[in-house]
Amino acid sequence: MDEKFKRIALDNSDTIVQMWLDEIESLKDGNYTSTISDELFESTNREFVNVIFTSIKSQGATSTVENFSEKIINLGWPLSYITDGLQVFRRVTIDYILSQSEKVDSAFISEVLESVDKWVEPIIRELVNEYSGSWEHIVSLQRVALQELSAPLIPVTEGITVMPLIGTIDTERAKLIMENLLEGVIKNGSEVVLIDITGVPVVDTMVAHHIIQAAEAVRLVGATCILVGIRPEIAQTIVNLGIDLSKFPTKSSLKKGFTRALEITDRKIVDIEGKDNNIDEILGSIQKGQGE
Repeated sequence: MDEKFKRIALDNSDTIVQMWLDEIESLKDGNYTSTISDELFESTNREFVNVIFTSIKSQGATSTVENFSEKIINLGWPLSYITDGLQVFRRVTIDYILSQSEKVDSAFISEVLESVDKWVEPIIRELVNEYSGSWEHIVSLQRVALQELSAPLIPVTEGITVMPLIGTIDTERAKLIMENLLEGVIKNGSEVVLIDITGVPVVDTMVAHHIIQAAEAVRLVGATCILVGIRPEIAQTIVNLGIDLSKFPTKSSLKKGFTRALEITDRKIVDIEGKDNNIDEILGSIQKGQGE
């Protein structure tokens, strides 16, 4: 930015900031910021404009820009807040500089526009790049966290493991299910694995194919797979699609599946005097463990 225009902007920063705040405030009711509290909106705006002036004074302040971009992401505000704010700042700065000149011709206007652009555009690029980088990093961390939760393998008792599935199963998640199943069966020495699809909203041909593949993989490493949680509508869909699930046991509920798993491992639940050790308590402890 031309030094003379830079000096005008810095010497009159309070006025320019107030012009910018007034215009940003007028946009609040018509966009995504309408639900934001006035206190948070004003404090963030002042921090934003401080980032801009810090950038021109130091010719780049990466840490300040990075921290502000991360804050906007954590607040859940879109990238347009940054781009709109900078465009408004560019406009009010140009208007103010032009208003301070006694002689305004096309050459002077062109000089002002070029100078302000050279100041604002690097800030836009830096803020957008930092915002995008921070966003990608956060999304990556969330994806990893979701993957860890998407196919949990829970050892219930010796030789019996449960994998509760919730939500849609796509190809990527099916691969994760397969990996977790095989790794868990070997690690826990499982004889029986219960795959609970109670929380899977739709079982189509693709989902059934992935489940069958997982069950077959479990069988190849010496364990038995039982599919549980088959609701009436899911059973009807499976029949209508002609999907063959006859190669491994199926049960309508986790309770029935667990009872069958005990039979396969030559065990059963018995009542001990003074204690009511029944299957409902065991399954209740499983659900409590999932909640924790």
